[in-house]
Amino acid sequence: MARHNEFTLATDIPVYFCDPASPWQRGSNENTNGLLRQYFPKGTNLSIHSPEHLTAVADQLDRRPRKTLGWETPAERLHKLLAA
Repeated sequence: MARHNEFTLATDIPVYFCDPASPWQRGSNENTNGLLRQYFPKGTNLSIHSPEHLTAVADQLDRRPRKTLGWETPAERLHKLLAA
């Protein structure tokens, strides 16, 4: 997010950063980390996985319904936002 200012100017969407050592401020991020741990245990060297495998995992997570999204998938929510 080194270019967060450019992103905010281009999209009119503010970017917020959490305080260090404050996981309660990063609920969605912490939840996603937990989901990723199902595929990659903590400390896994991701460089041993092919780009295709990493993409397949990302696709699986994008198709997984989330309670915080009203049981929509991230892919469905993104599609709705982009269509609006």
